[in-house]
Amino acid sequence: MTRASLDKQPHEVASMFDDVAAKYDITNDVLSLGQTRLWRKAVARAVDARPGERVLDLAAGTATSSLPFAEAGATVVPCDFSLGMLREGKRRHPELPLTAGDATRLPFADGVFDAVTISFGLRNVQDTDAALRELLRVTRPGGRVIICEFSHPVWAPFRTVYSEYLMRALPTVATAVSSNPDAYVYLADSIRAWPDQPALAARLQAAGWSKVAWRNLTGGIVALHRGTRT
Repeated sequence: MTRASLDKQPHEVASMFDDVAAKYDITNDVLSLGQTRLWRKAVARAVDARPGERVLDLAAGTATSSLPFAEAGATVVPCDFSLGMLREGKRRHPELPLTAGDATRLPFADGVFDAVTISFGLRNVQDTDAALRELLRVTRPGGRVIICEFSHPVWAPFRTVYSEYLMRALPTVATAVSSNPDAYVYLADSIRAWPDQPALAARLQAAGWSKVAWRNLTGGIVALHRGTRT
């Protein structure tokens, strides 16, 4: 299995990410023209991890996204369902407690995290609403969620250019730099099919999160959604 389909069968998605684990971070840097590093910094600022807090970094992949939380003094648990990603992450960051887990059935007790976050992973979960409820379950009252995900550019002319990049340029560039270009065809398809900013905010509210808001990054290519557990 080299490419997942948009029905997002978990074994297909996990297998696809297993295939791209070794070059995943560098490929994303190339395809985003370096924007992924800026987006990770924005996530770290939004999570605002503090010493002594417990942070769940879901869909952490190779745990690159988890490092800022650890550096802030928090106890971070990187979690992913791709064993290939986890193996690569453990090779790079043996000090972190990388954990295998499905977003719809998290292997954690109720209310154990001060903050939960997922970057560019919610879109790949088969049941988005179940994942949002699971994130709520494992968050303590007063805790927070930060979701960083591809979204919909807010300026119509830019949205057209971006759509053309997804359909034409991204698969071509991926062929040159990725170990599995087909995975990035799926990436483009899944981005186009993903709900816009207000629609994702409504799903967060329906899952039980309060004080839901979002902020656009890079003109809405990416959006940071936040919420609080009451």
